[in-house]
Amino acid sequence: MNAQTQKFQIDGPVGKIECALDLPDAGTTPRGIALVAHPHPLFGGTMDNKVAQTLARTLVQLGYTTYRSNFRGVGETAGTHDDGIGEQDDLLELLAYMRAQPGQADVPLVLAGFSFGTFVLSHVAKRYLEAGGAIERMVFVGTAASRWEVAPVRDDTLVIHGELDDTVPIVSVYEWARPQELPIVVIPGAEHFLHRKLHILKRIIVEAWR
Repeated sequence: MNAQTQKFQIDGPVGKIECALDLPDAGTTPRGIALVAHPHPLFGGTMDNKVAQTLARTLVQLGYTTYRSNFRGVGETAGTHDDGIGEQDDLLELLAYMRAQPGQADVPLVLAGFSFGTFVLSHVAKRYLEAGGAIERMVFVGTAASRWEVAPVRDDTLVIHGELDDTVPIVSVYEWARPQELPIVVIPGAEHFLHRKLHILKRIIVEAWR
């Protein structure tokens, strides 16, 4: 967890949702808000996963007020794992909370997910856009296309994957991305959790925002 992270809870469809908030440097005007979704909870995934934290830190550096939350049954979030279905409802609840905060109703929104979080966020984005919401951009890392039905995404989504990922083989991401004509940024020598490659992940995202 980042030193300045603020923990809080909101009411969700089945009980409390544990959330975390990271803010840009004091004195700076945030450029928008961001939501980060973590990997699979049944395999140790939490909002404090190192990839999720790297996404959060990078987005904060880019000027976004950044939120994370634990999926059902993780940490202090109520409920039990719901295969990514109820988890969508929880993230939509958090998005509504984010938009309701002072000065955040109409600012740009970024959605960023890692692994299982990409599956959940892909459907959250679809539902959010269908309901009239607006998204500035999305960042998917380790897109879980080999394990779940990841929904199609916007054509400007930043898709990043490790060359040597044996949890989600990169060929499955190509198969998901190909009909959408989505480019994929490949990190050479990286496995699923991007061990010793997180600095490259950060660099890719920062450069994509220039």
